[in-house]
Amino acid sequence: MELTVTTILISFAGVFLICFMKGAFGGGFAIIGIPLLSLVMDPVTAGGLLAPLFIAMDLYGLRYWKPSTWSKPDLLLLVPGLVAGIGTGYLLFQMLDHRAIAILMAIITLVFVRLWFLRGGTVVVQPRSSPKAVAAGVASGITTMVAHSGGPPLAMYLLPLGLSTQVYAGTTSIFFTVGNIIKAVPWLAIAPPARNVWILMAICLPAIPAGVRLGWRLHASLDQRQLYKACYGLLVLTAAKLLWDGVSGYWH
Repeated sequence: MELTVTTILISFAGVFLICFMKGAFGGGFAIIGIPLLSLVMDPVTAGGLLAPLFIAMDLYGLRYWKPSTWSKPDLLLLVPGLVAGIGTGYLLFQMLDHRAIAILMAIITLVFVRLWFLRGGTVVVQPRSSPKAVAAGVASGITTMVAHSGGPPLAMYLLPLGLSTQVYAGTTSIFFTVGNIIKAVPWLAIAPPARNVWILMAICLPAIPAGVRLGWRLHASLDQRQLYKACYGLLVLTAAKLLWDGVSGYWH
């Protein structure tokens, strides 16, 4: 990867967008900013670039998403599954075709969103389920490891619970803080950053506070219904990106 002005500007914009999504929705939609990065680097290099930056984003985001915004009963079930999922994802990354995993996750996400639309776009509150929480944690761990897209499985579990806007965002934020800290080690083993990548990381650091702060301002202006509509809309975009990555991967 050459450290050109174009590479710097596009990478900065991509990191800023990811941070904005973190400030507005807590986490889980990092894949929205990855298409920008893919314009100037391959996916594996992007993964190596983002792995340490995710940790910086998450730690800064916790100044907004304090422990009072975390749904602790759900996290007790989700996080162990997340850890297991990241370990599984690391093995799958090296053994299986991640294009197929991306396509499968996209289809499942689109079916989930379609069911929401068929219900008229309303949240039908469902009770907590330990098996569903563990399964969501595992699936999120796998997809965050292989595609930087752990948001859909987590959203499929949390959105039907009808959590408040702050609790939903805070829970996703701390969930992905744990996940990104854990997955940084295997990702840096898969894609050890070259000198230019480390320099690019340092250049992108100022995007973190600016992006998170601006996203937080958007979050503060949304009520629960608006937040949930935005999350379902972002799930469609995420699924479209996963589907494109998976299908186009077979063309090259």
